[in-house]
Amino acid sequence: MSVTEKLPPEIQQALVRYQQLQNQLGQVITEKNLIISELSEINRALEALNSIEPDGVVFKNVGHVMVKVKRDDAIKELNDRKEILELRLKSIEKQEQLLRGQLSEVQNKVNEYLSRIYGKQAKA
Repeated sequence: MSVTEKLPPEIQQALVRYQQLQNQLGQVITEKNLIISELSEINRALEALNSIEPDGVVFKNVGHVMVKVKRDDAIKELNDRKEILELRLKSIEKQEQLLRGQLSEVQNKVNEYLSRIYGKQAKA
């Protein structure tokens, strides 16, 4: 008989929920890091674009081909993408905060269950 099989069903359910929340949090953090990385790349690209003259030659990748675009169009496209990513980042951060709160609640619940069980056993 494993350790989890000896635990009451409510603790088993709480532990399963805890593991699910940890997995979700891991996915959210991974997505958050990808967004932060892309925002950093966009900021570097915008700095480079702003350092060249308005009539300078600019190319962008489209699949496996590089296409000539107007500098201002490239800046507008990057700023639009940046705005979308910043909104997504705010949403992800709220989700992360919510998951961390839920994890804390479940952890407290499990600790409470365990202290009740082991507290009774210690007294017996």
